[in-house]
Amino acid sequence: MTLHVEVVVADRRLWAGDAGMVIAKTLDGDIGLLTDHPPVLGILAEGSVVRILDPEGGADDAAGGGEVTAAVSGGFLSVADNRVSVLAVDAQLGTEVDTSAARSELESVLSGPGTPSAAEEPGEAKYARAQLRAAGEQA
Repeated sequence: MTLHVEVVVADRRLWAGDAGMVIAKTLDGDIGLLTDHPPVLGILAEGSVVRILDPEGGADDAAGGGEVTAAVSGGFLSVADNRVSVLAVDAQLGTEVDTSAARSELESVLSGPGTPSAAEEPGEAKYARAQLRAAGEQA
């Protein structure tokens, strides 16, 4: 048995398919989801990465094996009846990230007046860091 996973933004479905496990960061901490997980509704941490492990033929992914990552700027995660819905304010698959643009955005945001601490970092910087992590680069 598998989980049916959908990653959705306001204007489109970013990814959908079946998977063995989903890992996400919520405001309450990291959560790992396997089949038959009890129902959960969580708020996704701003600028985090959702990992979809052992995907099977997702809409925008090669069939079988591996991992799909998605950078999310924030949103919600819902789990019920082996269905996981990631409803994101903004999201991008790791395979679609333009790393030079994300790095440029991060530098632009952080080059403003004063250097914010990690806790005070603007949402744009957190999302740019998440994009880089989703693409497999250091942020």
